[in-house]
Amino acid sequence: TKSRSTHGGNRKNFLLPLKEASCVHPRASFSSHSRTLETHNNYNVHYKENGAFDSAPAEPDISSLQRQSCTNMNLVNSVNRTLSHILENDPSAIIFGQDVAFGGVFRCTTGLQSTFGSQRVFNTPLNENGIVGMAAGYAAMDALAIAEIQFADYIFPAFDQIKNEAANLRYRSGNQWNCGNMIVRMPYGAVGHGGHYHSQSPEAFFTHIPGVVVLVPRGPITAKGLMISAAKHKDPVIILEPKALYRAKVEDVPDEEYCIPIGKAEVMKEGKDVTVVGWGRQLTILEKACQLAEKEHGISCELIDLRSLQPWDTDTVEESVRKTGKLLVSHEAPVTCGFGAEIVASIQERCFLSLEAPIKRVCGYDTHFPLALEKEYLPDEWKNLEAIKQLVEYGK
Repeated sequence: TKSRSTHGGNRKNFLLPLKEASCVHPRASFSSHSRTLETHNNYNVHYKENGAFDSAPAEPDISSLQRQSCTNMNLVNSVNRTLSHILENDPSAIIFGQDVAFGGVFRCTTGLQSTFGSQRVFNTPLNENGIVGMAAGYAAMDALAIAEIQFADYIFPAFDQIKNEAANLRYRSGNQWNCGNMIVRMPYGAVGHGGHYHSQSPEAFFTHIPGVVVLVPRGPITAKGLMISAAKHKDPVIILEPKALYRAKVEDVPDEEYCIPIGKAEVMKEGKDVTVVGWGRQLTILEKACQLAEKEHGISCELIDLRSLQPWDTDTVEESVRKTGKLLVSHEAPVTCGFGAEIVASIQERCFLSLEAPIKRVCGYDTHFPLALEKEYLPDEWKNLEAIKQLVEYGK
């Protein structure tokens, strides 16, 4: 339950109903007048009226960090180690959700309770509405809440808490309060045998909510950088993790802490003929499609990982499309009102006179996610390759 007070923005006046004093937020003094947060590791985060950083952190030089020190690991291990790093460096941070005490369904939280104790890593009832509601209340006390939803498909009972509570608190309080320090993690997408209750990609629902940040890592390196940025951000953050890559995607993750800027896309591969945009697991598919296009047809594709869907980096995509004149957007979610539609509309407005072909979307179908026909449903590399070819051949 969230406390009410007439003490303005001074959150040090509030006591959290926790058994261990170590869980009470020790890291910050908040002033609604200066709008400055002094954090536990001696840096200041200044935010504007809308809660965004005044200046985003610089893009990390991953190659340089890897040369200094790195560890080869899969996505599960990257998430686990990053969560451990956050708990170690922020005594206010807690992790909770269904079965997280023993590691969760995908074992992303394995060993965290034994290291940090049952007051900071603990199970909850099977109640997504309650999990996210607790996260919103705890985060409103300026402490870091990390909630895990077992599958993204199960988030819908908690939608009210995200939309009407967490996202609204800054606005309804005139910027005196917020639900920053709130992260909701959830595995999303196809996995090969999940059917319609364990395969959904609901990212577009959340991008429609003002005040919520939506992040989608594509692998172990981006997962670490985005999660650390989320832990320092002053608005609630939803992180969708591609569960099909939990053990399939392995990278050399720098040991040093680094932040990937929220709202900044990454150009994974430069090209001159077609701009290809995706996020999360779909980047694995699009990489294959771009390689096939170049190898078999001599088509040079510029591949962009948005990484952040809300806010999203319109400028990077626009700059690329002005160069190539052609755009392909691909995602697993159904095509109608998927986030690709927002990209298409925005780029058409900005780049209409630069476009040399109608923008293409290669996405999931407007149907329930099928179990027996999953391969037919998914926008694989062959469907994307065909769309790339059509874009190049248009008007010839």
